[in-house]
Amino acid sequence: MGFAATTPHLLRAARGEIVDRPPVWMMRQAGRYMKAYRDLREKYPSFRERSEIPEVAIEVSLQPWRAFQPDGVILFSDIVTPLPGLGIDMDIAEGKGPIIHAPIRTQAQVDQLRPLEPEAALPFIKTILQALRQEVGNKSTVLGFVGAPWTLAAYAVEGKGSKTYSIIKNMAFTQPDVLHQLLAKFADAIAVYVRYQIDSGAQVVQMFDSWAGYLSPQDYDTFALPYQKRVFQQVKETHPDTPLILLVSGSAGVLERMGQSGADVVTVDWTVDMADARARLGKHVKVQGNLDPGVLYGSKEFIRDRIIDTVRKAGNWGHILNLGHGVHPDTPEENVAFFFETAKQLNVLV
Repeated sequence: MGFAATTPHLLRAARGEIVDRPPVWMMRQAGRYMKAYRDLREKYPSFRERSEIPEVAIEVSLQPWRAFQPDGVILFSDIVTPLPGLGIDMDIAEGKGPIIHAPIRTQAQVDQLRPLEPEAALPFIKTILQALRQEVGNKSTVLGFVGAPWTLAAYAVEGKGSKTYSIIKNMAFTQPDVLHQLLAKFADAIAVYVRYQIDSGAQVVQMFDSWAGYLSPQDYDTFALPYQKRVFQQVKETHPDTPLILLVSGSAGVLERMGQSGADVVTVDWTVDMADARARLGKHVKVQGNLDPGVLYGSKEFIRDRIIDTVRKAGNWGHILNLGHGVHPDTPEENVAFFFETAKQLNVLV
């Protein structure tokens, strides 16, 4: 693709190279807090339209890049995007998240799932990622992302998001064989999807196991961790040099286990002090995070102090600055701008 030799900041940090400041991007940085996004949403009210029509998804992905120049530009998509390619019909309801029209509850439904063929099922992903690489060149790192097997299974079995995950836990504890088969199929499909994203231009890929924090540690070891490993191992066999990030929401109780997944970078949320996270994960594990998104409601002094605190605790190696989860929709845009400005001056401030 004819990029200059300079490797972007985030990619270098994710590989464990020494950088002059921690690179910075923001989860959900493309989206609802930006006026430019809300204007576009009026024209394209369906989330699937916005994420699957290449020129629209490219525009949304680039809105924060143009506004704030983050060190990471992430594909605008959803973790359930590949499910139709497996034979699972879904939609994404505005403000409510994914809706699965025929939730998976039986062995017969698991047997009917087909392998993912991304070239046929998800051609728009390649178009979007190639365009993002072309646009940002070596000035930023293009990130892809996928859902983890447990979290995709939670959506597929529950039929939508949940507060208790009682339906999938019922399956886990009464029909574990059925669930393990589903998780294995999802893991293999996600590995194919990650490879496809990398081949299309993604330089780093983040896997969201958003709902694995709702498992007890022993159930995490049974239903989440083995399938995270299965994805990462398959990707590393073919793409050993692409850094992989793991996020689990509410991960304080399973942080050490996340470090055993095979991920290159572990996302730390704000329920864990960054110094404690570093000590618990060990010096060899790279980290991302871990500001509470609510910090961005604060004054500029408050935001700056929290950024500096996190960066000092993370140390000067293997840290990507980010929020512990997505930016809230009612966050003032000028505070997001200040977050990025401050982060980019950290070689002077810290």
